[in-house]
Parts: sequence; structure tokens; C-alpha cells
Amino acid sequence: MVTEYHLKTPLSDSDVRMLEIADIVYLSGIIHTARDEAHIHILRQIREGHGTDISLEGAAIYHCGPIVKKEDSQWKVVAAGPTTSSRMNSLEPEFIERTLVRAVIGKGGMSRPVAEAMGKHGAVYLAFTGGAAVLAADSIRNVRGVYLEELGMPEAMWILEANNLGPLIVGIDTRGQSLFDGVSKQVKINLLSIKRRLGLQKDANGCNLTPSVPEHIGLRAP
Repeated sequence: MVTEYHLKTPLSDSDVRMLEIADIVYLSGIIHTARDEAHIHILRQIREGHGTDISLEGAAIYHCGPIVKKEDSQWKVVAAGPTTSSRMNSLEPEFIERTLVRAVIGKGGMSRPVAEAMGKHGAVYLAFTGGAAVLAADSIRNVRGVYLEELGMPEAMWILEANNLGPLIVGIDTRGQSLFDGVSKQVKINLLSIKRRLGLQKDANGCNLTPSVPEHIGLRAP
């Protein structure tokens, strides 16, 4: 059964451990944007023993390069759609371990190593709909600050105050279960079936298997 939750950052261990894949989440409180360069910069600082100027323990990070403008000396978010999360696959496991973030928001899912890191350290992946940049911006009440501004607008870490950002779908839960793994498996099964029906699947000798042409795809045998 899918359950809807309204959560507020910073997130506790119990907040995220009650979530299961396919649950719906609306998130309020402080959210930090973080794309490739922010991940790289923060991990470099930690590896070199310098620490960071910002604590991310219990935080929600958002794979997002927002469009932001200044109005009367105040920043305003114009659009805040999600970036494809797979771009951060190589960085996220270590980032989760070292920063202890509790939620990662993005689109398109993440890799099995990321899911394993989330299962080990207690974090979740929350999927947001691509193309809903204005909807996301409408949920941002204030820009509380910007960290790593020197990286440029899309790559800087924007500190945003959100009110019911969502709907977000739990794509990976704290047990490492991934909604996207199931989808990928079903896609492979469907693709194999289609190849067999169209004669594109080869046998052990490298020969095409003879297709049986289904009537419902509009083809007729000669």
C-alpha cells in the first residue's frame, strides 16, 4: 500500500526508515541543491581533511541547477527542475557516507552502488517529475543563501527553503530496494519478447529465430 508523508528537514533516521519504495513524500524545510561540481568540491575538501563550511548531516540534497534571479537584492527561484541523477552515480555513495545526508532528490533513478550505500547508511532517493521546473519553483519560499557561488549558477549549492516540495516518489528506500530495478528488469523481459516475435532473437548457432507474427501488430503472412 502506498502511503503519503509530509516531512520536514533536517531528516532523522526514523523519518527515512519508515519510507518504502513507491511512497509519496512532500518535503518542507531547508533543501540544498548539489550537482556534479558541488559533489566533487565537497568530497575533495573532506578527503583533504579541511572539512566543509556547511553541515549536511540529516539534509536533503537536490540534483538541480536552478534558474535564480535577484529582485530588490533578494534571490528568487524562477525554475528548479531536477537534473538526471545518473550523472552523480560515481560520486553519490561516498557523498552519502561522508556527509550523512538522508535524502537525495532527482530524476531517472540511480545505480545499484548508490542503492547499497543508501541501505548501509540510511538514506532515500526521492524522484521528482522531469519538466516540472516551475512547479518546483512554486514550492520554494525563500533562498536562504548560496554556497560555492564561484562554481556558477547551476553548479553552486543553493540553500532553499521549501514548502511541500513534491510529489516526490520514493525510488530507493533505506533497505536498498529500488523501484527502478524492477522497471529495468521488466523492460528487459519485454524487449526480449518483442525481439523473439520479430525474429530478431538469435539461437545458439547465431541464426534468427523464426518469428510467429501476431495479428494484433497488423502484419500478415504472405
